[in-house]
Amino acid sequence: MRGLSAREILQRLLDGETDARALAELAHGKLRAKREALAQAVVGRLEAHHVFLLREQLAHLEYLDAAITRVDAELEARLAAEREAIALLETIPVVARRTAEVLIAEIGTDMSRFPSAEHLASWAGMCPGNAESGGRRLSGRTRRGNAWLRRTLAEVANVASRMKGTYLAAQFRRSAARRGTGRAVIAVGHSVLVAIYHMLTRWEPYHELGAQYFDEHERDHVQRRLVHRLERLGFAVTLEALPAPS
Repeated sequence: MRGLSAREILQRLLDGETDARALAELAHGKLRAKREALAQAVVGRLEAHHVFLLREQLAHLEYLDAAITRVDAELEARLAAEREAIALLETIPVVARRTAEVLIAEIGTDMSRFPSAEHLASWAGMCPGNAESGGRRLSGRTRRGNAWLRRTLAEVANVASRMKGTYLAAQFRRSAARRGTGRAVIAVGHSVLVAIYHMLTRWEPYHELGAQYFDEHERDHVQRRLVHRLERLGFAVTLEALPAPS
């Protein structure tokens, strides 16, 4: 009912339109491909009590739309001084404007309050726990932290899970495969928060590492480890890259 097509169809029904084909033609965008199903869906009896309830629901949606517009205007006014910071956070591929506004509202722009990026992540509750007893690592459950900030960062991580070609998307898939989706959400949210800390400290835009970052990093790590092992066995190692396959 919240979509433009749905509202137009319902309003025309309330105005007395009964032609199912004419109502289906009101569909917009991707919904136009479903006009046949729409024409069948609007066939039926519209009694007086149906009309009353539909008018009430549409009026309520109009009220909510107006309320959202008023809140948006208030947010715009209150965050006017933070426009540059918001624009900076929007350079992160998974951060839209509304998300950037929430992040700035929750953590501010003065990073001097946090001794380090890890301190910020711990305050936000985006770090695994490190409880120990008798030398044994106990639960790695995260602390509660800032509920609004955690929720927003979880949404950011879920957006990353549906993306392709970015460092955060690669991190999510890698973490999810090894440790499960829940921990992948925490890992990506933690990375975003650490990036935000450095961006607001240095006042620099987000630097995209690319989807191949982990593959390249692992390659270099394996290369160094094997060279070191051969050197310990008494070999002098010289590496020469093979030509790319044609």
